[in-house]
Amino acid sequence: MKTSPILDSEFAATVMAVPPLARRADYSLDAAENRKLIQHIEAGGVRTLLYGGNANLYHVAVSEYRELLDLLADSAGPDTRVIPAIGADYGKMLDQARILAQTSYRTAMVLPLAGFTTSEGVETGLTRIVDTAGIPLTLYIKSENYVDVDTLARLVNNGTLIAVKYAIVRENPADDAYLRRLLESVPAAKVVSGMGERPALVHVRDFGLAAWTTGSGCIASHAVTALLHAAKAGRMEDAQRIYDAFMPLETLRDDISLIRVLHDAVTYSKIADMGPMLPLLSSSPQEHHASIEQAAQALLAFERQFAQASTAR
Repeated sequence: MKTSPILDSEFAATVMAVPPLARRADYSLDAAENRKLIQHIEAGGVRTLLYGGNANLYHVAVSEYRELLDLLADSAGPDTRVIPAIGADYGKMLDQARILAQTSYRTAMVLPLAGFTTSEGVETGLTRIVDTAGIPLTLYIKSENYVDVDTLARLVNNGTLIAVKYAIVRENPADDAYLRRLLESVPAAKVVSGMGERPALVHVRDFGLAAWTTGSGCIASHAVTALLHAAKAGRMEDAQRIYDAFMPLETLRDDISLIRVLHDAVTYSKIADMGPMLPLLSSSPQEHHASIEQAAQALLAFERQFAQASTAR
């Protein structure tokens, strides 16, 4: 795992993979299967791994957290940044911050909490978490009601936040007054699009965001890296062709469940066996398994074209 200080340039250099987390039948962590998935992701050039919602860290016990941190640190390559999530509630964050303070991690992402928050309370709480953990945080924004733009900008500018994962869903991602206002005060280099591939090209091209988070890219890591490079270079025809290949699986994730479908899709791809989902979540409904498997295999076949081209060079 990469443990050097984080530079803003890292966020634009790679797509940020958000993998599921493999567990055995008894729900214990499966180090071997998690390592298989990490190595597959790294093979495609992805150099940041974010373990958050797709890994179901909402439901991880604090008593398991140090074991999880050690497993991820040991599994990732020396050039791969790993960002674990904390929270979503303040009490759990505080306990996890005390554990993080004993490790070499350089940031952690705050999971979003719906309700029971105010902007002032978020600012106070995150400041205390940073003091406890000894590292700046990455904030996952899914709602305008979680924290107002002025407070968010202040948290970035004073160093409490090193990055923002922006994931407020818009019917038209190009029409986003909150994001435009945020970027008046926060450098785009510190903001990562946080909703997978669907709004990614608009966010990178029109708003100048650093990159995006990817779930499907855990299956197609070479392809998603090629998509990033095409988007950054303004090769929009190439970018659109790659983008289109991600949409069948991304649509199933949007329609059924972002987290559950990705978990099952990785298993169906045979890259690694993710095992059961930690309660309080469960597998995708049985009637969707065939379509998830078909989409996963199709994306993996597309991925192999880029992997073979990379090997040939």
